Amino acid sequence: MKRISLLLKYIIFRLQAGNEHSIHSPFLFELYTTAIAPKSKTYYYCYKKIEAIRQLLLKSEATIKVKDYGAGSLMVDGTERKLKDIARTSLKSSHLSQLLFRLINYAKPSVIIDLGTSFGITTLYLAGVNKKSKVHTFEGCPETARIALANFKKAGACNVYLIIGNLDNTLEEKIHEINSIDFVFFDANHRKEPTLKYFNLCLSKAHEGSLFVFDDIHWSPEMEQTWEEIKAHPKALITVDLFFMGLVFFRTNQPKQHFKLRI
Repeated sequence: MKRISLLLKYIIFRLQAGNEHSIHSPFLFELYTTAIAPKSKTYYYCYKKIEAIRQLLLKSEATIKVKDYGAGSLMVDGTERKLKDIARTSLKSSHLSQLLFRLINYAKPSVIIDLGTSFGITTLYLAGVNKKSKVHTFEGCPETARIALANFKKAGACNVYLIIGNLDNTLEEKIHEINSIDFVFFDANHRKEPTLKYFNLCLSKAHEGSLFVFDDIHWSPEMEQTWEEIKAHPKALITVDLFFMGLVFFRTNQPKQHFKLRI
């Protein structure tokens, strides 16, 4: 039933959302045509290696015991799960993972926060743009983190730093150690209170050029309420609803604006 509801929401969104022809902001037009929906989507060098790791996960019959601090999965129940089932239902698609890669390529962040490692596929896309960037990725489940670490090793990702434990504790500790944050991908706990808590923690180290990306903003009515509160925050000056993700910019030289755009 949830999947049907999500599909109906997406159909309505597509009817309401615009594209490059509806954008008047030069900044947003460049972002859209360069990173969000470029007419020619370049296949970058690291895609093949990351997608090969994804395929191995999709075929794996191995099982792990999952410790989930978040809102769980719409598709899979239980704590003992096969890797292939988790990969099939929980990993970000190649289409959306490569959108994140293009956003990183556009924003050129040095310090990246990844909230929700899972098996590390999305993390590898975040880390693959610039080997000099630092990607701090957070995972609550030790068994899931073990698989992610193996995948980082396979991909040769030396700029990824994995923090294991309850995000309610580990994120605040790491934030205190970091001077500033350039890019955050929020994909950990799909509930209102923790998402807003993580947003405000990261906001304390954000700057004019920071970009925050929120996953699954239409995943549930609670996440839609969360997205509305984030949009209303006085520091969230430009927001972009892409249905599957929401982008937040903090550019003080532009008026507060909200956009809905098709990918």
